[in-house]
This record gives sequence, C-alpha cells and structure tokens, in this order.
Amino acid sequence: MNKVLKQLDHCQRQDSGSPEVAAVLAPVRFARHKWNGGPAGLAVPVTYTIPHYPVHLIDLVQMAGVTRVIIRPTLPQVAQLQRDFFRAVSAESRYNRFRTPLTELPEELARRFSSIDCTSHIALLAEVFVGGRQTMIGEARYVVDPCDPATGEFAIAIAEVWRVRGLARILLERLERQAAASGIKRLVADTLRANRTMIGLAAHAGYNVRASRDDARLARLENCLAPPASPLPS
Repeated sequence: MNKVLKQLDHCQRQDSGSPEVAAVLAPVRFARHKWNGGPAGLAVPVTYTIPHYPVHLIDLVQMAGVTRVIIRPTLPQVAQLQRDFFRAVSAESRYNRFRTPLTELPEELARRFSSIDCTSHIALLAEVFVGGRQTMIGEARYVVDPCDPATGEFAIAIAEVWRVRGLARILLERLERQAAASGIKRLVADTLRANRTMIGLAAHAGYNVRASRDDARLARLENCLAPPASPLPS
C-alpha cells in the first residue's frame, strides 16, 4: 500500500496537482472516509462510514505507454461516474452488459452499483485522471449467490478504447483473488452468445464455456477457483 501511495504522489505531482487523486487512494478501513471532492472543482468534504473497506484492492497500474490507471473498490460517491461511463460506451456494449436496451443507467441501478457491502458484493472500478479530471474506464464486480455462498456471479465492462490493453484481465484476476480469499469456490456468469469479447476473455482465463440450459441466447461461463495462497489482510 505504501508503494502505491508513493506512486500516487508522483502521479499527482505530474497531473496538475489534482487533489482528487489523493482522496481516491486514501480511504480508512473500519472508520470514516472523508472524500474531498470527486469531479474536479467540487471541494465540499463528505464523510462516509465504510465498514470492511478492502484497502488492499487499491492499486495503481501502469498500462501501455505512460498511462496510469487507478483500480479501487467502489465508493458511494461514484454514482455519477458510473452513469457517465455507461453513457459513453456503445449501445452494443450496454446491451451486452444488461441484456436490455439502455441509454442511461437507471437511478436505482446506479445506486445499487455504487453502494456495496464489500462482503457479498465486491465492485472494482478503473479510472484515469487527465488534467485533474476523473474518467472511469472500466468496472468489474461479483455478487455472492444468496442460495449458494460458495458461488459468485461476476460481470465486467470496459470502455471500447481500453479493451486491447488487458484491463479486463487485470480486473478479473483481482476479482478472482478476492473471491477465493473470501471463501468463494467458483465464479460464474451468463452472457449473450454473441458477446465474443466476454466469451474470449473468459476462455483465455480458463473458464468453462457452455450453452445455457435456461436460455438459448446465453452462454454460461464458470471457473473453479484455486484456494488462496494467503488469507485476506486483516
């Protein structure tokens, strides 16, 4: 974590002194997290109580070229980032993600996407800062099946221009590690059979891909997770 914050400090100095970057990467587990902003220009502090916030999932990743991507668990104030992200992706991407035609993320869904309990529902977002402005470029999450606590259903969405850079695989690997360390034994997903990008990602990651028994339009993706090498940080 200290290494990440040092990288962040270097990134912040190069990025027009953006104060939002430091706020993003400095939450406090089992305490209150004071958020000093969000989109550039908003300076009103907001305090959230976030039990079990998984600080260990915060990371700063160097992508192709010189782009630094921040990966972090979702916080409540990202609802607008979520809306902007899904508005910016193609209609095909939104349909692949939700299996229904949407032009906007509905208010209730945006609230559910940004309010997670960090136990039965883990959500990661990927974002970049350009000129002090946050831009969300991807998200990945899993939700534990209430009828089968050993199973988590996952979903991933990546902005089109970032798909060839390996971001989806990075997010999936982090979901898998968190799920395995939390006692989840398998990750599953149902996706449209026409969604070749998602199916290709899953197949490359070792997932079993088969036709859904319930819907001929869908493919079932499933992967049994290896036991974790070490427990979750306390």
